[in-house]
Amino acid sequence: MTLFYRAHVFCCTNRRPAGHPAGSCADKNGERLRNYMKAKAKELGLSDVKVNGTDCLGRCGHGPCLVIYPEGIWYAPHTEADIDEILTAHLQRGERVERLLLPEKAASAG
Repeated sequence: MTLFYRAHVFCCTNRRPAGHPAGSCADKNGERLRNYMKAKAKELGLSDVKVNGTDCLGRCGHGPCLVIYPEGIWYAPHTEADIDEILTAHLQRGERVERLLLPEKAASAG
């Protein structure tokens, strides 16, 4: 099997109605962070990494959130510096950014 990308990043950009109890990643800057991550990945030359926005990943209460496949690693970045750290530590060096990992229960809840 040939992989088109070494890693595929799905950034939640889901927008729920105002006042929804779970909130939404879009209201927590999910779209801005996705756009930043796409641009920064390109700037870093990560042509083997695909960054996409996606509708709800089911974790908006912990968001904004993203998941990196094929590993299935979940993160909750809140700033551009967090995105930079995920790109350099995780996607360039293969290390986890422990402080940004989504709690295990939140990542496995559906």
